[in-house]
Amino acid sequence: MDYQDFFRGAVDSLKAERRYRVFAELERRAGEFPHATWHSPEGPRDVVIWCSNDYLGMGQHPDVVAAMIETASRMGTGAGGTRNISGTNHPLVMLEAELADLHGKEAGLVFTSGYVSNQTGISTIAKLMPDCLILSDSLNHNSMIEGVKQAGCEKKVFRHNDMEHLEDLLKAAGKDRPKLVVFESVYSMDGDVGKIREICDLAEKHWAMTYIDEVHAVGMYGPRGAGIAERDGQMHRIDVIEGTLAKAFGCLGGYITSTAAVVDAVRSHAAGFIFTTALPPAICAAATASIRHLKTSSTERQGQQAQAARAKAVLSAAGLPVMPTDTHIVPVLVGDAEKCKATTDMLLAEHGIYIQPINYPTVPVGTERLRITPSPFHNDALIDELATALVAVWKKLGLPLNRTAIAAE
Repeated sequence: MDYQDFFRGAVDSLKAERRYRVFAELERRAGEFPHATWHSPEGPRDVVIWCSNDYLGMGQHPDVVAAMIETASRMGTGAGGTRNISGTNHPLVMLEAELADLHGKEAGLVFTSGYVSNQTGISTIAKLMPDCLILSDSLNHNSMIEGVKQAGCEKKVFRHNDMEHLEDLLKAAGKDRPKLVVFESVYSMDGDVGKIREICDLAEKHWAMTYIDEVHAVGMYGPRGAGIAERDGQMHRIDVIEGTLAKAFGCLGGYITSTAAVVDAVRSHAAGFIFTTALPPAICAAATASIRHLKTSSTERQGQQAQAARAKAVLSAAGLPVMPTDTHIVPVLVGDAEKCKATTDMLLAEHGIYIQPINYPTVPVGTERLRITPSPFHNDALIDELATALVAVWKKLGLPLNRTAIAAE
């Protein structure tokens, strides 16, 4: 038996379905974001990254870089063990305290990634409540879906942001049954916002716990960068707030914050926490420096919102099909998998612009798109260059432009 046939077949099927992913080898240059070096087949080339989740450019902030270098020089590179066995380093403990303070909770718990914090946090919390029913928004991230699956509990999926549907499911479950409502604040593919206040109202009315994923909002919304729930004055009403250190904070790792009892229970029971090596102290110190900076500085948030708004306006005026969104995410609809991939290939090869295509299964078939994420460092000239390049590619591929918008411009 040729076992390799199985794996070649698995890859070939993705290629046949136009779902095979090709990675671009990039070299970010500290102090020059969003410019980077693309190691192309023909050799190194300068490109502008337009799809990074380092939303505020904190990955190159001098205080963050300095904290990482100083701590690595003093404590070494690795954590030295799991949290239970010598890996609970002092910078990690300080980071968890900083996160608890950020979200106004009693305690925080750090995981190796935002994916793991969702996958492990949701499954562990639900498992600890007998006969728990999980109610999950239909557009929740894959990490949340996996957490729900691994819980092994009954689940109900409510239509995205449909509060009537959610209430019907809560009523049917009854007040005495443990219930966990899991949802996001910013849905990263469409760029829309979860109905946090309404979900909290229903959860309180029907005696359910709430678990929110703020990964695309922490650092960027609210007076101290705690997310949409802070911005909207709902943070104190949510039982568990999950976030990431790898996006707006520019580092690595994920976390949950909640009451001391919930955090201690997860810490004590979660296999995804217990049996993995802790985050290295240098990463923890860098993340703490980033959080502390963004707690007091709104400059980055304001700059990012301004450039996101300008990008939406400029691209729309150029006739490009910008999907409506109230957040920093700027989706541009292509609607065809092959043309979406061709668009990004042409942008990279001919214009030095890197945007990753978003195709199925990340988004439904027929809604393939570019997901653009302007940062404070994408200046007006870069936005104008992006619009010009996109229009050129759109015309070359025969993609439709909004002629009304072009005429108005």
